[in-house]
Amino acid sequence: MDKKLDGSCAPPEVSRCIHIALLCVQQQPEDRPNMASVVLMLGGEGSLPIPKQPGFFTDRNSVEANASSPSKYDSHSINEMSITLLEARN
Repeated sequence: MDKKLDGSCAPPEVSRCIHIALLCVQQQPEDRPNMASVVLMLGGEGSLPIPKQPGFFTDRNSVEANASSPSKYDSHSINEMSITLLEARN
């Protein structure tokens, strides 16, 4: 947590918000909580379900493993997403 926030919020509350956020970005829509559930989770103190792996998670080890046989066209994303670099015209 940023030191500038020290004293302005409780670390367990920040952890709870992060946990709820991870529940909201799960790969499968049916695994995500609806907004009514999110509101209840934010206001409550009960236990939360364990989130599954987020949909756009990339594993560092898979990139490092592919480094031994680099190719210009290798994909390092486990979900087949790509990044496009834009260049401005002169």
